[in-house]
Amino acid sequence: MSSSSDNAFRSLFETNMGIRASAHSEPDPRERVLIFSDIIRADEIVSPSDLDRRTRLNATARHAAEFAGREYGNAAFIDFPATPASGAEPPLELWLATFGATTIAASNQAKLLDTLLAKSASREEIASAETIVLAHKDDVADIIIALANNSTSHTRYRALACAAGCRFASLPHFDPDMFQTSMTVDWEALADRTSRLVHAVNDAEWLHVTTPNGTDMTICKIDRHAEGDDGLLTAPGSFGNLPAGEAYLAPLEGESYGVMVIEWGPTSKLSEPLRLIVENGIVVRIDGFDPLRSRLEAKFAENANCRNIAELGIGTNDKASRPDNVLEAEKILGTIHIALGDNTGFGGVVSAPFHEDYVFYQPTLVALSGNGNRRVIISDGDLRV
Repeated sequence: MSSSSDNAFRSLFETNMGIRASAHSEPDPRERVLIFSDIIRADEIVSPSDLDRRTRLNATARHAAEFAGREYGNAAFIDFPATPASGAEPPLELWLATFGATTIAASNQAKLLDTLLAKSASREEIASAETIVLAHKDDVADIIIALANNSTSHTRYRALACAAGCRFASLPHFDPDMFQTSMTVDWEALADRTSRLVHAVNDAEWLHVTTPNGTDMTICKIDRHAEGDDGLLTAPGSFGNLPAGEAYLAPLEGESYGVMVIEWGPTSKLSEPLRLIVENGIVVRIDGFDPLRSRLEAKFAENANCRNIAELGIGTNDKASRPDNVLEAEKILGTIHIALGDNTGFGGVVSAPFHEDYVFYQPTLVALSGNGNRRVIISDGDLRV
């Protein structure tokens, strides 16, 4: 790899993940790094551009693991066939590499493993699994870099790893070119901007989003708390995307309503916009004929929870610019994104083997407080806080 790649990896591990050194400025051998990626399944249909990106993504993950092993002394790499969708649980082999054989055996003996992998575990079962993981937390990887195409952010796997103190960076749909663009942001300035935005959002009980393309959503924030993703994942249990840069929240289930006009999918522009009609916090109808409609309707048929309005996010990264990759697109300063599906990992109560974000451009976002005050947070894509 080139020196620029080494510099990018060094910034990733030392600035973003805060990998610890010993008192002698040598790598701390207790810091165990795990990097994983996924492989295109035989039954997937991918475009030539996506094939190229995903091939480079897997190679970059391997090179990052090699760099970590060389520089920090305790790193492992694993890859596996891609999961069916973002939000689906990763395979057993990744759980084993992350938590260790003792934890996996204990979880299996307690008859928890199958329900965790199927994402059907009850709250009580999830609590029991966490107890087992915490009993063997020294076996859990200290730093995980998820360079898989499909996201594991909204999974039991990720939540349990973070509960044990793992610092977890999720980079779904990552393009290695981002190391030279949105990953070069001034992280401290981004953190400050994100913090101001989180504070403004948390003063609201309702949020009203409109865009020039016809999106008009009223989103309920009552009893929910916005958080910030600033890319500084240095504290035990930290979790976030890289590239980072957003304020986000799980809207109160059953209360949001309106119309979402989607023009971009995760990695490409739609052939024509889709209109998603939202009532009582779920998508009740899709109008339009882009193939994304069929894919979404299939997900809805598999699990009704996939209809859930799971997230509202606001981008804060001034180095992010590309609309054709949702990982970066949702971080573009002044955009908003709305996700469907699972929201249990950040304050919601809806579990689903699916979580997908859609980005909206030039939005106006108005915060409505309980006393009737209105505050414009974004005006036509211009951040006002």
